[in-house]
Amino acid sequence: MSIAPAEIHGHTRSAGFDCLSAATRTESMEPTTDHDLMLAVRDGDTGRLGDLFERHHRALYGFFVRVTGQRSSSEDLVQVVFYRILKYRHTYRDEGSFTTWMYHLARKVLADHFRKSSRAPVPLDEADEAHEARDETPHAAHQAERNDELALLRTALARMPGDQRELITLYRLQHLPLEQLAQIHACSVGTLKVRIHRALRALRDHYLKLQAGPRPYSSDGARD
Repeated sequence: MSIAPAEIHGHTRSAGFDCLSAATRTESMEPTTDHDLMLAVRDGDTGRLGDLFERHHRALYGFFVRVTGQRSSSEDLVQVVFYRILKYRHTYRDEGSFTTWMYHLARKVLADHFRKSSRAPVPLDEADEAHEARDETPHAAHQAERNDELALLRTALARMPGDQRELITLYRLQHLPLEQLAQIHACSVGTLKVRIHRALRALRDHYLKLQAGPRPYSSDGARD
């Protein structure tokens, strides 16, 4: 079963980072890659963190909201990750990958969040599903069916163990390559493939059970 990677169109609150985005830039020889920007941050040019924030905060927000189902919490978690990037900038390595390191920190932030919170992951609410899953199709019936499928997928994902939910989100929805995911999870690519296979199989099982079960509401919000 393939997953339709519905994009989460949300904007995180950038309070606390506005000053970073507005920092004065030098005119020549500016670092352009994520790695170069992070090296500059590590070496003292902390204003460059604003550039990294602008490049990655939406993807990071999408990761958190897909795993937690909690929009406001996800905005806060993005801020925590970038705070930790700044705090632990001295640990970034010359041969490092910024996105690998960022998601490594994000996984720790997520684990801390679930440890402190009594709330279980939940799927996004129906109003958000309808808003975020929309496409350009002129056929309302097709759109409603697609929205229902996405809602079932997100519900199925929310019912999975946290490690499997996180892995599917990074691999199938965030589209991180296997080699990078293996580094984030500190395992071999072969081991990672086995974990992904098991997670996708579990997701399929949850999805099929939901699909076969009672549907209390139709896509237009009315009871069936």
